[in-house]
Amino acid sequence: MKHTKGSIEVVTGSMFCGKTDELIRRLRRATIARQSVQGFKPAIDIRYAVNKVTSHAGAEFEALPVEKSQEILRNLADDITVVAIDEAQFFDEGIVSVAEELAEKGLRVIIAGLDTDFRAEPFGPMPALMAKAEKVRKLRAICVVCGEEAARTQRLVNGEPAKYDDPIVIVGADELYEARCRKHHEVPRQEEK
Repeated sequence: MKHTKGSIEVVTGSMFCGKTDELIRRLRRATIARQSVQGFKPAIDIRYAVNKVTSHAGAEFEALPVEKSQEILRNLADDITVVAIDEAQFFDEGIVSVAEELAEKGLRVIIAGLDTDFRAEPFGPMPALMAKAEKVRKLRAICVVCGEEAARTQRLVNGEPAKYDDPIVIVGADELYEARCRKHHEVPRQEEK
């Protein structure tokens, strides 16, 4: 079933807030509505399955891993009406124009990704994707320290908060990351020598 107009939807928030579960929920609903769905994910994300978008809770949906955003256009099947893109923060800035091009062609584009990195700063192309989207849904997790709503991702190194100058991209799950509220999120600066 073809859409009458294209759109971009973004599902965002910290780690463990349910972004991928929400993406998969929307894809299942589109499938029930007899829409033709195709999923993509960054090749760097091999945490659970290479050819699937998989949530921390275990829900999954078929997805093609790609290195660069332009590969989405090259690998898009002819009859697709809904395009899903998971972990969009890991894509190059070209993902914004790819999403726009797909929406201009009348496709529904559903994108999930972290809005901020472990330092609580805007992550990759996500701010631009949110600005271009017709719909944005920001989800929150639960702070592992106090149990309040959490909108930040805490990276841990040997059980301690990662330093501000540590690398931005390190793919991992609950062995490296926790959801934290503003009060309990820590990002120490490197000490001056």
